Amino acid sequence: MAHPSISFLNGRLVLADEVVNGSIRVEDGRIAAVESGVGVGQAAGHDLDGDYLMPGFVEIHTDNFERHLMPRPKVQWAETPALLAHDAEVAAAGITTVFDALGVGDADPESLRGGAWQQVLNTIDTCSEQGLLRADHHLHVRCELPAPNTIDLFAPFHGHQRLSLISLMDHTPGQRQWEDIEQARVYYTGKKGWSLEKFQRQVEYAAELQARYAQPHRAYFVDYCRANGIALASHDDTTEEHVRQAHAEGASVSEFPTTVAAARTAREHGMLTVMGGPNVVRGGSHSGNVAASELARLGLLDILSSDYVPGSLLGAAMRLVNDELLSLPEAVATVSRNPARSCGLDDRGEIREGLRADLIQVRVVDLPRGGQQAVVRAAWREGLRVI
Repeated sequence: MAHPSISFLNGRLVLADEVVNGSIRVEDGRIAAVESGVGVGQAAGHDLDGDYLMPGFVEIHTDNFERHLMPRPKVQWAETPALLAHDAEVAAAGITTVFDALGVGDADPESLRGGAWQQVLNTIDTCSEQGLLRADHHLHVRCELPAPNTIDLFAPFHGHQRLSLISLMDHTPGQRQWEDIEQARVYYTGKKGWSLEKFQRQVEYAAELQARYAQPHRAYFVDYCRANGIALASHDDTTEEHVRQAHAEGASVSEFPTTVAAARTAREHGMLTVMGGPNVVRGGSHSGNVAASELARLGLLDILSSDYVPGSLLGAAMRLVNDELLSLPEAVATVSRNPARSCGLDDRGEIREGLRADLIQVRVVDLPRGGQQAVVRAAWREGLRVI
């Protein structure tokens, strides 16, 4: 694929440590020059008209593809239109690198995560090969440890070139994310469409499954990540012991810690902490756990994930700035450089000479009734415009 040369002029460049009025030049899909001032040696190019130019966002945990594959409980959507809709949505949100989070393992046969993923993986590869995708797609496999079928359903991912991250999950009600059983009931009866009777049956069954499968499955995936050089993440850490165990197993990322104690322990062990963009935008966790903004205030927030709302990445980053919890470069790093580095992608996530020209143009507009809204006006992946 040819990558045209292009210059970006008259923008506010969000660099690693500062925001400068300047311009950049892109050649062969890479950033060739970054300069303050109007021009980079030429008067012609893409006029940013004073908008921000930010590195393209790197999203390492989004359920958005699954949402398109099953837009309603028990409603399956065809793989190709689901992928194309998901891809267009994340690109329009400023995400130029996306880790499609696909869950494996569920004792409920009607669940999306209780089925096979081979056709979905084939669809991602085919659409990529045909140049249909706007974002660069990687895989994040979310392994539900207590489910009896988790290892069997993981089989299509073995050795897959897009697999870059594995997270270990345990959604057994009564611990971690669902320490509050009532919050779990609201979620499963609401989003999953379960009856109250089904929820009660599943709670009783979940404890039995956890006792039987969680530990051997955990050992299997820890060994797989070590043997294959795959980044490992823990999920919904609640206690200091949860974090210490994950760190000892080789996890470098703590996703959605539910308490300050867990996030602080992750920082002490050199792990990066991921929190949800919707948590920031809404002002708190939908599960009643620690607020992401509180971790930002304490200096314990490293990465933002859009989780279930792709547009929340930009909104959350700007809110952290407006609330004076982070500077603009610091906030942008949580959605670009930090997630990229957490999974070994050292070629993107920052506006710097030599890195990939994954870029987004962002304008902040005043709303009629007060307040502001940040809007992605354009996006480029390796210098090619995709939005």
